[in-house]
Amino acid sequence: MAKSILVPVDGSPQSERALEHALTEFPDGEVTVIHVIDPASAAYDSPMAAGPVGVEEWYENAEEAAAEIFDAARGTAEEYEAAVDTATEVGQPARTITEYAAEEEFDHIVIGSHGRSGVTRILLGSVAETVVRRAPCPVTVVR
Repeated sequence: MAKSILVPVDGSPQSERALEHALTEFPDGEVTVIHVIDPASAAYDSPMAAGPVGVEEWYENAEEAAAEIFDAARGTAEEYEAAVDTATEVGQPARTITEYAAEEEFDHIVIGSHGRSGVTRILLGSVAETVVRRAPCPVTVVR
């Protein structure tokens, strides 16, 4: 039976390496890439997103960014002669990733060491670290 692998992606080089690692280490696995849209990051990404119109525009931009990230992930998978499923969720990234992994009964998570930079990394902490501590399955962290 093929393993089901969850790979969180955010467009960073670390998440790209995590996907490549998953495709290499689990060539027969069923790989799903997940992108979490974090509403809390709206304040950091776009301080103007305070009102309803700003939030709606921010969310539309976040969905467009997710589509671009998934296109890149599909391109990477094609290079490995593989295919990936995609999932977009909204919430706090570490919690959302671990809950999704539990609900969908994934066998393994492969995550990049970090994707955030600057102030958001300091204020919001390490998603990878939290996923390692709370995951319902084994986790591989790729640097």
